[in-house]
Amino acid sequence: MSWLDAIRFDSSGLVPVVTQEVSSGEVLMLAYATREALEETRRTGQAHYWSRSRGEIWRKGATSGNVQDVVDVRVDCDGDAVLYRVIQTGPACHTLEPSCFFQRVEGDALREAPRGGHVLSRVERVVDERARTLPEGSYTTYLFREGLDKILKKVGEETTEVVIAAKNGVGAELTAETADLLYHLLVLLRERNLPVAEVWNELEERFGRTPRERTTHQERNPAR
Repeated sequence: MSWLDAIRFDSSGLVPVVTQEVSSGEVLMLAYATREALEETRRTGQAHYWSRSRGEIWRKGATSGNVQDVVDVRVDCDGDAVLYRVIQTGPACHTLEPSCFFQRVEGDALREAPRGGHVLSRVERVVDERARTLPEGSYTTYLFREGLDKILKKVGEETTEVVIAAKNGVGAELTAETADLLYHLLVLLRERNLPVAEVWNELEERFGRTPRERTTHQERNPAR
């Protein structure tokens, strides 16, 4: 039995597809797919959908270049919706917004929503922008201009401060020091040209398995 047989397509042969950026968890868009579009997605590793207006299968980014490389495909418990977890190139929305869900409801009106994604991913984008533009007066600019040794020193200092805050048992202090440490770690990763997505992937590799898969992996890699 194929995994496609578990999907409950509607009377038009369509199933809704939610697309999520794998590193940030941000929901990028909602579209529809036919069985053939899902097969193409699995075959090529890039997101394919069904265009209800044109009546044809389309590959995301075929004209814009904003492709979606599919990390995995998931099916919900009832089989009536599909999730693409993707690595997005460029903006996902035709408006050039990163996500199609860039408006939120405030009272009776729609307002622009804050840029989505996990806060660490948003901070990473700010750090990356600072590294590229080096604006004057920015602490992040200062760190990049001082170089690796200064950044490493700050990571060491912030690590020590986290330890001290934890020993003191002060929740607010520990929260603040942990935030400082995470920020400096993101600066360090950018200095070493290591995308934070690589860290997420490593964590996913270690903890994203089922209990049985984790047991098998640990048996093969006892050092972990």
